[in-house]
Amino acid sequence: MVWVYVLKSRDHTFEAFKSWKTMVENQEDNKIKIIRTDNGLEFYNNEFSHLCKENRILRHLTAPSNPKQNDLAERMNRTLLERVRCMIFHTKLPNLLGEKL
Repeated sequence: MVWVYVLKSRDHTFEAFKSWKTMVENQEDNKIKIIRTDNGLEFYNNEFSHLCKENRILRHLTAPSNPKQNDLAERMNRTLLERVRCMIFHTKLPNLLGEKL
């Protein structure tokens, strides 16, 4: 499954994660056991570490600048961006991504 959260900036990541965690754990009646993230500052800070420790969530951190370690997420990011580009193109909206469509 994939959930997409559109955030204005990366500093909203922690609140979005908490919201997602609550939703998923309530829907599935299971606890999150492991998460894999990159070493981005939005995931690697005291708040995030404390939440994971408090909820006994193991964290797997991928090596910096190595998308092959997180290939499923990287492939999904690519798929989602391709779909966004198609939607922008077909709706005749201006290209705000700054990329060639």
